[in-house]
Amino acid sequence: MSAPRDEMELKEEVVRALYPAAAALLAGLDHTPRLARPRAAEPAEERSPGIGTRPRFRSTTPGLLTQSTARPSDVRLIARIESVGGDDPIVAPQEAMVLQALRRALAIALVVGEDFSAASGLVELKKANLEGRLPTPRAAEFSELLSAEALAVLFTFANATAFLLAPHATPQTIEIGAVEEVLTDNAILALHGALWELDQDIALFATDEPRLVATTLAFAEALMAKARARAESAPRLDGFKARAYRLKADDFPITGFEAARKARGTQLTMAFKKPEEVIGNHIAKYQAMRLAKMLMAYDFERRLNPFAELGGFIFTFMGDGKPGTGKTTLIQMMAGMIDGYCKVAGYPFRYQNLGIDNVDSYQGKSGQNAKSFITSVMDPAVIGFGTIDDIDQVAGKRGERGSSAGQQEITAVLMEAFAGANTVVRGNATFGMFSNYPEMVDDALRQRAGARFLVDGPQTQDDYIDILALLLGKNHKIPVGDHDLYAGQEIKKAVAASFEGHALPHEAGLQVVWEKVAAKIGPLDTLTKLGTYLKAIQEADGRFTGRAIKNITDAVKVRAMDFELPDEWMEKPDLFLFKDYDTKLAMITDLRVPITVDMVVQEINRYADSEFRYADKSDEAAIEGAVRDMRRMEEAKRRYLGGKG
Repeated sequence: MSAPRDEMELKEEVVRALYPAAAALLAGLDHTPRLARPRAAEPAEERSPGIGTRPRFRSTTPGLLTQSTARPSDVRLIARIESVGGDDPIVAPQEAMVLQALRRALAIALVVGEDFSAASGLVELKKANLEGRLPTPRAAEFSELLSAEALAVLFTFANATAFLLAPHATPQTIEIGAVEEVLTDNAILALHGALWELDQDIALFATDEPRLVATTLAFAEALMAKARARAESAPRLDGFKARAYRLKADDFPITGFEAARKARGTQLTMAFKKPEEVIGNHIAKYQAMRLAKMLMAYDFERRLNPFAELGGFIFTFMGDGKPGTGKTTLIQMMAGMIDGYCKVAGYPFRYQNLGIDNVDSYQGKSGQNAKSFITSVMDPAVIGFGTIDDIDQVAGKRGERGSSAGQQEITAVLMEAFAGANTVVRGNATFGMFSNYPEMVDDALRQRAGARFLVDGPQTQDDYIDILALLLGKNHKIPVGDHDLYAGQEIKKAVAASFEGHALPHEAGLQVVWEKVAAKIGPLDTLTKLGTYLKAIQEADGRFTGRAIKNITDAVKVRAMDFELPDEWMEKPDLFLFKDYDTKLAMITDLRVPITVDMVVQEINRYADSEFRYADKSDEAAIEGAVRDMRRMEEAKRRYLGGKG
């Protein structure tokens, strides 16, 4: 892991010195939109008609010679925001809070812009341009540096706005669409365009104070995304990306184009489930419970999890099973456990689900939704849990005629995020993909699931008695009878039996491979024999590639962490959670168990069983579809010939 960059402190007095310039931008400015179309009919009226209008901001920055022949728009954000509360002459607290956040964010952005300008030599070029002595060979450099400064200032403004407003966010969200008026001629013009568009969005969406906060936050997030995307191909930004700042008063870090989100989690409204309320699904439940505790080992200062460094962290997993077997219950259990642990530790927890409503008919929008989902869950300032429920409907199978363009976009984003060249697994976030029909999920995407949770629901007679008692509740006097209620759900006993059950394959196709290999080489007790078994599986199913081997070895490493962090460590954070990174790493290392042959064989069979199960289901579904088509053709032919006679 790269060492953290040295941070330069932004002086509070320097930021406050630019408050008047920031306030002037908010009070009034003239801007003629170039990339976006006006959507709000009129600028907001001043609160006090008897008082003259506030002065409009005009740039006095040296070297910025800009002209506009079109009629400019009048933007008065202070008046716009104060008008959200209706005719009440007293400014509402949320209105004042948003204005203060915007003023401070603008001042911070201007300070960063000045520092970039000084460090890059742009100051001298601005002065030379203003005096008419800019050398012609340096004109292109001057233009590129102005654009770079504009992007740095835009992103910092949006970043600071989102950071400062984060503690005041509500569960309400507003979809404002993409930011369009992103101008990079120079920093001041860039801010003019951004404030003009924010004024438009507030006029359209902020019908009350809570929606004002939500609209401003949505705008900041969208502006960050647009500026970051433009910066990927823009020159002269290495200086900004390499420098790191921190504003001590707000503990606000600025590290290039990385969002510095305040520790803000999600207010969850789902009905949480306790582990004892999950009947059956022993391995899935056990792994989910352990993963919930693994996430809590994340070190916010080092931005790394000891489990991720040791190789026992589950970054992505696939949960599959028939309808009604408990996938939603498993999500509710895991989210509830993480939420509870985070509340005890004071950590921000963010849960998000990428559902079918994120598939959009507009080109690029579905991919944008997926990227926003990934970015939000992987935010290094929070503990994140992301789910894609019914992933077979959300993400399209490549080459499948029934998959929409939006589904294909989501598939591409998820594949890149889960195992792409730029994927960084810090160990603060995990993603669960759930489906009743995993065979309908793209093969490459499915293989990016590092772990497989078979969600098969109640299996034994004891399971069915337990789930009946659980769902009936307590409003009855029916005796239990000859049964030790919930004894079969004792997790360690049930999990041990479940793992041992994978000493031999379950699926018929894999059983054939196993028997053939066993007859040829005997017990699988060496790496050579295990590799021979893996090669035999690959010959039977060509999709069993090197990625499958990686997933198996990752699962074995998880088994090497086959211990549960003591509940006391979660209940009393000082015992573990609040320790420094190296201490947590040493504590976890001491608990590791050696890898055994049995573990490897069981994990090979577990993973291969799932792939053969998916293949069998996929083939069977295709055969059934072909049979239905043939029957329809036969019936159509019979009716056609009957009608002719």
